[in-house]
Amino acid sequence: MKNLLQIIILICFQKLAIGQSFQISENKRFITKNGQAFFWLGDTAWELFHKLDRNEAEYYLKKRAEQGFTVIQAVVLAELNGLQSPNAYGNLPLINLDPSQPNLLYFEHVDFIIKKANELGLNIALLPTWGDKVFKDKWGEGPEIFNEQNAKVFGNFIGTRYKTYNNIIWLLGGDRNPRENSNDTKIWSSMAKGIEEGTGGSNNALIGFHPQPTFLGSATWFHNEPWLDFNMFQTGHCRETAVFKQMKTVYDMPNIKPIIDGEPIYEDHPVCFNATEYGTSNSYDVRMAAYLNVFSGAFGHTYGCHDIWQFYSTKKEGVNGPKLYWQQALDLLGAKQMKHLKNLIVSKSFFDRRPDQSFLIEPDLSTSERIQACRGDNYALIYTTNGKPINVKLGFLPGSKLKATWYNPKTGIEKTSSEIENNGIKIFTPNEFGYGNDAVLILESN
Repeated sequence: MKNLLQIIILICFQKLAIGQSFQISENKRFITKNGQAFFWLGDTAWELFHKLDRNEAEYYLKKRAEQGFTVIQAVVLAELNGLQSPNAYGNLPLINLDPSQPNLLYFEHVDFIIKKANELGLNIALLPTWGDKVFKDKWGEGPEIFNEQNAKVFGNFIGTRYKTYNNIIWLLGGDRNPRENSNDTKIWSSMAKGIEEGTGGSNNALIGFHPQPTFLGSATWFHNEPWLDFNMFQTGHCRETAVFKQMKTVYDMPNIKPIIDGEPIYEDHPVCFNATEYGTSNSYDVRMAAYLNVFSGAFGHTYGCHDIWQFYSTKKEGVNGPKLYWQQALDLLGAKQMKHLKNLIVSKSFFDRRPDQSFLIEPDLSTSERIQACRGDNYALIYTTNGKPINVKLGFLPGSKLKATWYNPKTGIEKTSSEIENNGIKIFTPNEFGYGNDAVLILESN
């Protein structure tokens, strides 16, 4: 009888573990996968299920896997007329625009892409719907089809369909902020509850919310909702946004939850939607946003590219002036440099990393010359956005001596380290200064 009970307990645990691939870390600052440290390096492939056929999707996923990405953010009911314009195989996602009547032929294509991503070691941050299906707004295509009742039905359907997949993180919102004096928050909460029921319980679905730009991100409406497992920002498409202020505010909130920027400035995007006046964003813009976000406390980072989110091609006119077809844009410099951030972070102890400006002489500079620091118990990473010298009050790390190393965010190459005394104030100066010359100083206890 005792052995039988042990077997039953083991089987139950194994089933639970399958559903709990993604979890919140013990200190509530990170997410884990299968109990291990997990760095979210995302790409915004919003139209993936809607625009690409299977060969194209496989090509895209293989490329991103080779480049070190770990998460692909994609939408089932897509933004660009996703309800009434069919996918590559002529299928619409819903019958009669009814969330309670999903078209299973459409979902077979979604199944294929999610499975292929899993084969390649990629995870899908799955948005059941773009937000214009809840609130169309003046620039959305909609139509608005969701209410509290059918949102839960659709959430239950999609949660049930993908409950056995171990590479899914859930995202609600889809670039819409809930309106005041509306049922929007209730609709999103209802969809979240449907997902939880479909996946077999709240422990089996890791759920976030993708908002439009707002200072507190998803925390504005849902921070204390039990279904929201992590907070997400969208920091928009203007240069030199003070993302560190937003990060710190939500990082310091009670009821701790992990934070991430799920849509920062995209590479190859008209800056502030005005290329004529401000030009187009480049690799330095996206690199700066990435390091400032992660060093300010984010558990990972999402890269984005203007040509890729919409999968711009000869098949359809682009949105907001894309310049490259998506296949070419996969090799943009910023995309290839994102892996250097991931490699740096995972090379150090993971779960003790936290933002800390206390040992900097200049802790509150503006974005263009910002010096942003994070640290673990035995190391510190200090990012200078433009090569400005870093003044450090030493003695905050253990040991009488420290190893100091420069890390190049453009190449991932470490410069020969030196040993220094761990006391007093020391100035660390990179080789180059000025626009595009960002650098990371690594300090480690010997």
